[in-house]
Amino acid sequence: MSDIRKLGFIGLGVMGEPMCRNLAIKQSFPVLAYDTQAAPLERLAHSIAVAKSVGQVMRETDLVFLSLPSGEVVAKICEQPDGLLANCRSGQIIVDLSTSPVELTRELYEKFKAKGVLLIDAPVARTRAAAEAGTLSIMVGAQEPEFAQIKPFLSTFATEITLCGPVGCGQVVKILNNMVLFETVAALSEARAIAKKAGVDPKKLFETLALGSADSFALRNHGLKAMIPGDFPERAFSVEYAAKDLRYALDLAEQTEVDAAGARNVRRLFELSVARGDGDLYHPVISRVLEDKVY
Repeated sequence: MSDIRKLGFIGLGVMGEPMCRNLAIKQSFPVLAYDTQAAPLERLAHSIAVAKSVGQVMRETDLVFLSLPSGEVVAKICEQPDGLLANCRSGQIIVDLSTSPVELTRELYEKFKAKGVLLIDAPVARTRAAAEAGTLSIMVGAQEPEFAQIKPFLSTFATEITLCGPVGCGQVVKILNNMVLFETVAALSEARAIAKKAGVDPKKLFETLALGSADSFALRNHGLKAMIPGDFPERAFSVEYAAKDLRYALDLAEQTEVDAAGARNVRRLFELSVARGDGDLYHPVISRVLEDKVY
């Protein structure tokens, strides 16, 4: 594998922009970045060079990071005429920080492998605030030598970096991480609605649950910080984005012949939340569905 001299970064959205900023600031290699929107490129202009296309990023860099909204977008930029496959060269490494379907990840791995290019899946977990602070959690699908090679770069924006197995395994773990989170948020939504109607202050409920065996990251963050104050901003992890990740989990469940009934229940809540006009809001907003008695 060729030496790394220049880094590429494609996708400067909610998570990509702060990750790219940390990457550019905390290591010594130049970074060439691309996004369809001008604003994040302008905000990062002091620490990156700006590419005119994804093809340019691939032609001019050695290690390319992707942070894109879906596996469908990852597939598009890989396979479009001026995309990554058309412009790659032997010895390059692509690290997909996006959450993508496992099957797609493994298919793209084989296509790039045929050209001497390594694709590594490294989806990220935690919040935008964690991306800005450089404290993300990353689940990696790779072999040990390649993992060791990219880990220092991942460490610029993550504090927990786990090798989960060969290619695709990072996506498996990330998708299941999100499935469990969504199911926990659904359980908290149910508990909140029941407590409120039974005469218990939901805030008191959640604060007390946090002291016992029902405590969880979701309770302390999605519950106490979002559901209780009713704070469901846009440009956070929206219902529609969450529904996309849950679809990947349900597809994986079907492929592995597992009856994921809990995940299907959450899918129903997501569908109802979108129907009431909350699709662009932070996904704990599904708690409103139970308040509306539409479930």
